[in-house]
Amino acid sequence: MNEKKYMTIDGIPVEINGEKNILELCRKIGIKMPTFCYHSDLSVYGACRMCMVENERGGLDAACSTPPRAGMSVRTNTERLRRYRKNILELLLANHCRDCTVCENNNKCKLQDLAMRFNIEGVRFPNRAVSTKGEDTSSPCISRDAGKCILCGDCVRVCNEIQQVGAIDFAHRGANMTISTAFNKPLAESPCVGCGQCAVVCPTGAIVVNNNIDKVWKAIDDSSVKTTVQIAPAVRVALGKELNIEEGSNVIGKIVAALRRMGFDEVYDTSLGADLTVLEESEEFLARIEEGGTLPLITSCCPGWVQFCEKKHPEFLPNVSTCRSPMQMMASILKDQSKKSARKMFHVAVMPCTGKKFEAARDEFKVDGVPNVDAVITTQELIVMIKESGIIFDELEPEAVDMPLGTISGAGVIFGVTGGVTEAVLRRVSSNKSRFALLEVANAGQRGNKDIKEFTVPYGEKELKIAVVSGLGNAEKLLERVKNGEHFDFIEIMACPGGCVNGGGQPYVSRKECDDRVKGLYDSDRLLSIRRSEENPLITTIYKDIIKGKAHELLHVDYTKGKVSRNG
Repeated sequence: MNEKKYMTIDGIPVEINGEKNILELCRKIGIKMPTFCYHSDLSVYGACRMCMVENERGGLDAACSTPPRAGMSVRTNTERLRRYRKNILELLLANHCRDCTVCENNNKCKLQDLAMRFNIEGVRFPNRAVSTKGEDTSSPCISRDAGKCILCGDCVRVCNEIQQVGAIDFAHRGANMTISTAFNKPLAESPCVGCGQCAVVCPTGAIVVNNNIDKVWKAIDDSSVKTTVQIAPAVRVALGKELNIEEGSNVIGKIVAALRRMGFDEVYDTSLGADLTVLEESEEFLARIEEGGTLPLITSCCPGWVQFCEKKHPEFLPNVSTCRSPMQMMASILKDQSKKSARKMFHVAVMPCTGKKFEAARDEFKVDGVPNVDAVITTQELIVMIKESGIIFDELEPEAVDMPLGTISGAGVIFGVTGGVTEAVLRRVSSNKSRFALLEVANAGQRGNKDIKEFTVPYGEKELKIAVVSGLGNAEKLLERVKNGEHFDFIEIMACPGGCVNGGGQPYVSRKECDDRVKGLYDSDRLLSIRRSEENPLITTIYKDIIKGKAHELLHVDYTKGKVSRNG
């Protein structure tokens, strides 16, 4: 039997049970150590030095990078450490733009929080934040402001380690060090795919989601314009923490009520677009299997993945489904129908994803130069608009989305979690030839937190090999295996780890709280009477009456056009 090992933290014996560093042990006993550069999913960088502890010999160790040892004794809160941390904070503030009240991250900034925690009432050093460093607003997805950067390196590590995009890195040395794209090009000209994960981990306002709120308010206030809005599946379970609701609660009814109070004329659920995607994608999948088409079929719902494929792996573009994303399918139908109206339509999409801002601006999704989606606002922006409107969200009575496009299935709702697209397609495929029942489909292997999930399902006399991947770094690993000859029939790829519930436009939560969001979507699915997309009676009406003769034009897109031929 292994003997238990202990170390002492602030006089408290703490059992060492596989923890990689002292920081984890501190959190284990309820000590919240100050950090800027530590994230459990990223490599240990040890740059900020805020988490220093004092050891028994009087030396200082970084809690994030020091492994615990049996018999070790440290203190986390001494006069020396408090003075040390205050000095670091003052130095950071001396090199930081301090326009906090007009910063996108006001009240959400870790530097601001720690300055308040350590009672920083003044900075003894002159402010050297150089405003001429300027902002990079070239990307439709995110903006960068070097004057607010504290060089913690979080954005660099998530971009390189988790996403393996490599759009940004450290440049120069010493006092001249910055975070930069290659050759300091604008972000829009870099390999950036707009996933927004850098904005998720940035502790200050140095990288933020691009804000389209003013554009939306202007449209709402224009009486000559009909404003319509659609709400993505993952949004409904992500407003809780910010608006006094339990995290993971399905608040779609309250969101609808809030949007109507803001002044939107019509409110829709993107889950209907997801139902259409399921039917189109499953038909495409079955056709490729039975007619010997290009396999694996790779999903096309995620704009970050599509950009990643275009920029780094154009050879896989023929594998990418021709189906438009649920957002674009929904918008295409609404905009097409708006031609019958005397009022001009301004269509807004509320998305968990920063990459949707880029997708909305793509030429492929414009008709006569006019985008199908006029503005994308993220969940974070929606929260700002709700607060700005003075709406007490938790007291709202839930309301239903507008008819006749208001009927959805559970298959459309689970698009918001990694594996959801696969499960929705399998529900459709299983109703044809597979021996799988609905419960068996749920347990096929697509659910759970693993970064890469692989499994097989029966289809007639065949076995279909399927993979579900979240995080572009993991996608890179799987694509390499496919290039080396490994066979898959269907691959779902989501750029953000965990899927849309953890999108770059969602309020930041811990991994546990993200699990609550996942549970919220699956619970919502179970409560719906319609679980399969093809059983949604509205779908038949859409195909027969609304998009008859225009289904391919409105629901499909060719990402290979002008890039890679379909014959490779």
